[in-house]
Amino acid sequence: MSRTLVGQLVDLYKREIYPAEISIENGKIIKINRQENTKIYSRYILPGFVDAHIHIESSMLIPVKFAAEAVRFGTISTVSDPHEISNVLGRRGIDFMMDNGRTCPFKFNFGAPSCVPATRFETSGAELNPEDVLELLQHPEIKYLSEMMNYPGVLFKDPEVMQKLEYAKKLGKPIDGHAPGLMSEQAVAYIEAGISTDHECFTLEEAVFKANHGMKILIREGSAARNFDALHPILKSHPAAAMFCSDDKHPDELLLGHIDLVVKRALALGYDLFDVLRAACIHPVEHYKLDVGTLRIGDPADFIVVDDLQNFQVQETCIDGQTVYADGKVHFTSTTPESINHFVEPQISLKDLEVMATASQIKVIEAIDGQIVTGQNTYPAKIADGLAVCDESRDLLKLVVLNRYRAAKPAVAFIRGFGLKNAALAGTVAHDSHNIVAVGSSDELLLEAIQQVINTRGGLSAVHDQKVAVLPLEIAGLMSSRSCEEVASDYLQLDRMIKASGCRLQAPFMTLSFMALLVIPDLKLSDLGLFDGKKFEFTPLFKN
Repeated sequence: MSRTLVGQLVDLYKREIYPAEISIENGKIIKINRQENTKIYSRYILPGFVDAHIHIESSMLIPVKFAAEAVRFGTISTVSDPHEISNVLGRRGIDFMMDNGRTCPFKFNFGAPSCVPATRFETSGAELNPEDVLELLQHPEIKYLSEMMNYPGVLFKDPEVMQKLEYAKKLGKPIDGHAPGLMSEQAVAYIEAGISTDHECFTLEEAVFKANHGMKILIREGSAARNFDALHPILKSHPAAAMFCSDDKHPDELLLGHIDLVVKRALALGYDLFDVLRAACIHPVEHYKLDVGTLRIGDPADFIVVDDLQNFQVQETCIDGQTVYADGKVHFTSTTPESINHFVEPQISLKDLEVMATASQIKVIEAIDGQIVTGQNTYPAKIADGLAVCDESRDLLKLVVLNRYRAAKPAVAFIRGFGLKNAALAGTVAHDSHNIVAVGSSDELLLEAIQQVINTRGGLSAVHDQKVAVLPLEIAGLMSSRSCEEVASDYLQLDRMIKASGCRLQAPFMTLSFMALLVIPDLKLSDLGLFDGKKFEFTPLFKN
């Protein structure tokens, strides 16, 4: 099949724009003829966007449904870490993601998860040892070793951690990093272990330090963690080190755009067009050695056509010479896969949610809007009948994590920042082990929200003013096989219900999902107890 395309070619290697005729045959670019006439075409042809780090599972969509939405905004490829589903289902979950991704033309590039489980301080549904990781890395479709979140394991040279790193280096596959706040000698040691990227920088100082030591800096704009405002100067000071990623993107926000949104924001701030587009289109392809075309002769015919270079309204998205999006329509279909899950229905009662007061002061997690890091503080507990209870007047709410893989009592702590009044929310999207996590303003509401999630064997729930809403996630308790529009509609219903209760967070469910993420400081809660992310150890709830 052959095709000829004319337009203003945005050449990101020569850093120029010129009228060109592009010849495509059998999915490859076979010729690019620069046209010497002065005709200015009303469309621009450029390489497609690449999300340099994303967990597809966080969109709550299976890969093919994610792709059907992303191509509308010019995304043709992702560097996808299947870490979430692998913590639930191990290799079976990774195979599901690759199998489903193959059912559409979109170019998913999966990594071998390096931290399953993420830590030894929580209960996950699976484990990948170094030999499992080696087997994955030898798979031709596995492009890299996924984010090494266990940075203490790297610094203290944990044998299993070092073995995984060594396997990746021997096979010549890049190693993704995850080391929020790590600086000075520790950051250097982490980088020297062979780790080449970081998407967790939340200050410009940190990003500059790591870039100066050879790291690629992924500027992240997701649904919970948003670092563009802090990190965008990297586009000028270290343009060759920059890439864009979303990390975690909820379905309601995916309806509005993807990497194109970050591109437009960067250009609006005056950054160089070619620096911005290279970060969005070229750097991930080069760093991860992706089989993704960048508009050169011999490349796969992967490109997008846009109306102009300010709004980036996508007219066409093409992958391997196949038009996958044009005229407002997606040009590929999908079938519904068989559901897979790992969920042992736990039993829970009001008694399980009680916290016996052993002192007058409690340690409290401080949720921060737009960040996955948390603060920690100490407050006087509200005590009733010898129990530490919620106090809506001070926004002291209960946070609960309940094991979904085997029978166990829940872990209970206290949290501020959600601002709930007479409400609770719960879900099985709970990084990284994806146990049930819930926050609520009373034990009764917490129990109801948790029970709703148990009844659907995974999903999200909201309870407010005697109203209940549920979003079932039948694939591993993480994803739905429905369309982005359908999932987003149900998700927005939950979101509106919780915000009507007084919640001040921009993405309450996404923020909740990170409250059990132990590898991100300061204070978090696993199914085994309250955890100090700086000291990397459990800590008591009460302070004497």
